[in-house]
Amino acid sequence: MARPKKAAKKKEQNRVPIRIVPMHPVKAAVAQPKLTYRKGPLLTNVEVFTLFWGKGWQQAPASGLVPQINQFFTYIVGSPLLDQLAEYSVAGKAIGHGKFTGTLTVTSPDPGSSVQDSDIQKMIQEQIGSGAAPAAGANTLYMVFVESGVTVEQGGSASCQSFCGYHDSFGSNIYYGVLPYPDCSGCTGGQDAFTALTVTASHELCEAITDPIPGKGWYDDNNGEIGDICAWKTKTAGKYTVQQEWSNQAGQCE
Repeated sequence: MARPKKAAKKKEQNRVPIRIVPMHPVKAAVAQPKLTYRKGPLLTNVEVFTLFWGKGWQQAPASGLVPQINQFFTYIVGSPLLDQLAEYSVAGKAIGHGKFTGTLTVTSPDPGSSVQDSDIQKMIQEQIGSGAAPAAGANTLYMVFVESGVTVEQGGSASCQSFCGYHDSFGSNIYYGVLPYPDCSGCTGGQDAFTALTVTASHELCEAITDPIPGKGWYDDNNGEIGDICAWKTKTAGKYTVQQEWSNQAGQCE
């Protein structure tokens, strides 16, 4: 009897943390959610830098979305959505407002028709190394928007097939989010492209703040991160549509 228990424990330890925006529609939580803190880092005052990867971002209509997305981040990092995350502060790590630090459109290398997560990490590292993107700090979050028509592959899954976005970390805690262009109905949820991107971006922003190394910050073993529990449940923040996030204190999405 001891062997099955040991194997089950090992399987649990090796389980990959949930860190994606799922396709729309989504299934309900499998059990009453309760995020617990795993003693990892938190982005207490997030510093968002956007990278738009691909020449498509220089052509209409996508080119018109670039300033809108940057304006969205400028607002949202100092908005009530960030105030909501204060309940996940811990001793010595108080979550507060952040700032938008800049943007970059990357056309070389060209992403091609599909990119691996490793390609995205390499691109980020190259931009940091060249000085085009800021060096990674304790609160830096690189938000990568991939041009239309490109499939992003991560963890054996693909965008517009299994997910609409995700966040992760690599190296010496370089934190990043990936937002493929919403080329499918499962990643728009019946909304226009810009609204779909603000919903998925807010999902990943809040998760990256509260769980920058997936599974090491605030996490629920059954339901994932703060955004996963409330996926595709939306509300208004200023003039923007964002995703609701799970509140431990309220016991619901807010």
